[in-house]
Amino acid sequence: MPVEWHTGGLKLTDAPLWFDARRRADGCFVSHAHTDHIARHARAYGTRETLALMQHRVGPPDEAVALAYGEPFALGGLTLELFPAGHVLGAAQVRVTRPDGHRIVYTGDFSPGPFLTARTAETPACDTLVMEATFGHPKYRFPARAAVFDEVAAWCHRQLERGVRPVLLAYSLGKSQEVIRQLAARGLPLVAHESIHAISALYTALGVPVIARPWDGAFRDGEVGLFPPGGRHRPRVDGPVATAALTGWALEPWGARRAGADVAFPVSDHADYPALVSFAKATGAREVITLYGFADALAAGLRREGVFARALREAVQLDLFGGRAAPAQRGSRFR
Repeated sequence: MPVEWHTGGLKLTDAPLWFDARRRADGCFVSHAHTDHIARHARAYGTRETLALMQHRVGPPDEAVALAYGEPFALGGLTLELFPAGHVLGAAQVRVTRPDGHRIVYTGDFSPGPFLTARTAETPACDTLVMEATFGHPKYRFPARAAVFDEVAAWCHRQLERGVRPVLLAYSLGKSQEVIRQLAARGLPLVAHESIHAISALYTALGVPVIARPWDGAFRDGEVGLFPPGGRHRPRVDGPVATAALTGWALEPWGARRAGADVAFPVSDHADYPALVSFAKATGAREVITLYGFADALAAGLRREGVFARALREAVQLDLFGGRAAPAQRGSRFR
């Protein structure tokens, strides 16, 4: 199926459908509600949870079309079907089947998890796979999530025992809610920045309880602070404070320094390199197109595994993409 790359995102050439466009589109599939994947569209397709979170962040689209996982939806001559993507609440992959039976899967951002606040990612069979590659370099191999959260909890306990206030830095949407649930299960109460608390309340309203006290300018005994990255959000309190960034970039020696934190822990809601390769092979796709991040490295790794793969920024994608490809990068220092 011809797909065109534009500055604002990907678009099917023969249908009024975009994928995660960052500019207003007539019709757009929204994989999840992170700000680098959303805009106020004329018509937005996504899960109920994604549409609610997107409205909270940028306001409502003119028309919202809520789709359920696993229930085919007809759009002209195309059939759309959503599958869980892990990542954050409501995140979805979409499989588009054209009239000749060719199946294309667009993953958006995804992770196999496991998560306490998001559906476990599935692996939809397809002929063409268009997949994210944020951590698509062989050097990115994340430890088991449970073990990392154990380390985070142990670090927080050590700081509290020393009379130091632990403050964690994480995205307001998705990662923070997972952190709240994971650390609550390990006996740590959290106080959360207002932006994190507001999204946590929306998670709770959507059926995924996430409970943390809203920040009111002061800590209570035994509390761990949870704040978005960026200096302007950090609490101003008396006494010593230790900060920890929760980011996949913690695997890099500069991970903590780049985040402006004392330490960093490899907590990411993206798939690492082995998970990306395993996922691509498991879909049975005859061709794989990699997007963003380490797209070239992931495509090269897949070719070594015997999979026909191209990065979107590479020159050879005319059959699938119907035109010249522009370099594509979506990223953040706190992935």
